[in-house]
Amino acid sequence: GKSLEEEVEKAIQGGVTLVQIREKKLDTESFITKAASLKKITDRYKIPLIVNDNIEVALAIDAAGVHVGQKDMGPALVREKIGKDKIIGVSVANVEEAVKAEKEGADYLGIGTMFPTRTKEDTRVVPIEKLQDITGAVTIPAVAIGGIQPGNILKLQGKGLDGVAVVSAILNGKDAFQNAKEMKELVERL
Repeated sequence: GKSLEEEVEKAIQGGVTLVQIREKKLDTESFITKAASLKKITDRYKIPLIVNDNIEVALAIDAAGVHVGQKDMGPALVREKIGKDKIIGVSVANVEEAVKAEKEGADYLGIGTMFPTRTKEDTRVVPIEKLQDITGAVTIPAVAIGGIQPGNILKLQGKGLDGVAVVSAILNGKDAFQNAKEMKELVERL
């Protein structure tokens, strides 16, 4: 019964430092409309908005950047299309993918899936013991993603992470502000 815009604003107020919009089922026009609506909020708080997998949408709304997966366009080609001043994130699950993404111009890595999740289908689980190998192989920021909740986030402590990417840990439940605040406090302990 709550709008995505309301929940994202509460999450930002609770401590979220970057927002990524991922819409796999919307047509391009609807995706642009939804992303533009979110961007008004993220701009108000000076929070970057990243668009997942859709350069056309990112360019249409002047998003801060684009995040791509291993099956999507590579970072070098994304850079050609979005320009040198935009952020490029790349999903990785092993050292080889991480090193390649950095070499090709990624600005940050999304490493995962760390824990089982229902948010995204077709995921590759990254063993926690491999996480530090990945973060240690690159110099760009790295965030863990996938199934991260208050009850398991501290298992990622000491693994060289710069943050975490979460959806349900903030948006599922009664209070996005409180959920974001709790996750932010836990991230600071990482």
